[in-house]
Amino acid sequence: MPRRRGRKVPLLSARPGNAVLFADPAKRNALLLAMCQALYMSGTSLMISTSPLVGHMLATDKTLATLPIAFHHVGIMCATLPASFIMQRFGRRNGFLMGAAIGFCAALAAIYAVFAANFALFTLSILMAGFANGFAVFYRFAAADTAGEAFRAKAISWVMAGGLFAAFIGPEVAKATVGLFSPVLYAGAYAGLACFYVLTAVVVSQVRIPRPVVDRTASAGRPLREILAQPACVVALLSGIFGYATMSLVMTSTPLAMFGCGFGFTDSATVIQLHIFAMFVPSFFTGNLIRRYGATNIIAVGVAVNLACVALNLAGVAFFNFAIALALLGVGWNFMFIGATTLLTTVHTPPERAKVQGLNDFVMFATTATAAFSSGGLLNLLGWKTVNLAVVPLLAIVAVALVWLHLQRRVAAPA
Repeated sequence: MPRRRGRKVPLLSARPGNAVLFADPAKRNALLLAMCQALYMSGTSLMISTSPLVGHMLATDKTLATLPIAFHHVGIMCATLPASFIMQRFGRRNGFLMGAAIGFCAALAAIYAVFAANFALFTLSILMAGFANGFAVFYRFAAADTAGEAFRAKAISWVMAGGLFAAFIGPEVAKATVGLFSPVLYAGAYAGLACFYVLTAVVVSQVRIPRPVVDRTASAGRPLREILAQPACVVALLSGIFGYATMSLVMTSTPLAMFGCGFGFTDSATVIQLHIFAMFVPSFFTGNLIRRYGATNIIAVGVAVNLACVALNLAGVAFFNFAIALALLGVGWNFMFIGATTLLTTVHTPPERAKVQGLNDFVMFATTATAAFSSGGLLNLLGWKTVNLAVVPLLAIVAVALVWLHLQRRVAAPA
């Protein structure tokens, strides 16, 4: 690392052309974390594109084909609480580096499992990858740590926008490497996953977020029950949890539904690619929309877009239906998730951050894991239409919660 007058100079600001770009620490961190988000989501999209098919190839019971991706969400769920408190104690960067190391080991285990045709080991390796990604899901909160109130929604959006590149990188790496170790299919894709974790460690090492000062005598803030009782907190939790569950339930079954309709791997990978593109391209303006119209209004639009996705999936099983519906699903998820994340940052104080954010992501990914696991069973036993109808009650709950919050605010306004 270059030095100047005895002090360290960040690697990414060494060139004069980068001086202005990285002058603001909050923007610098947001951009670096956006790169990390791109790598994290590239690996996730690679697993989404391949793991149901690997599961179908290795599992004796084909209803378990989506079990590995369900275990991915279980891994995230199991990591969220410990990851939140590890980062509270040792700093965001150290936590992210730990997650990247775990993910690298998980990718190597997945390669071996595919070669050994061991479904149980493959499922365990995807569980480990999920645990690693349980650290990565805090990129958006890390960007908010050093951002002022005016930039906070944009910082979260910038990080989420990094996932846009995953729409191209992840599925394309999967397509290019699926036969790398032919005749053993899919093992090469997980070699690509290992590379993503190595690159993540390199980029995250450049993040500069002040390490928290732990005051063991300081108050931990309000009791969790009191924080969760806030109407805005309830809406933030429901929107994030059910928005993610809706996306997981429909998306996880899509490659299998397309396979059952006669489409090949390239077709399903292209649809997943379009879906991930739609998940993150709105992030370039979602932050501005939230600042202008408010988080709750953007969440409401997300609910409506997800309902449009359901309607299109119920209308037919042509490639057009799968592709456009999954694109709508991505946009709906983006509005609900970023709206929920922004709203959640307004309901807690810094001492309360770890427990609130940790609980939010724990419950969110527990629900998502349940949705992913249920997806394969619903598809095999009851069909594609049932998978789509199953998300309607979840979206209806969020819609009712939004109306309730609006009424609560109208009552509180005069006071």
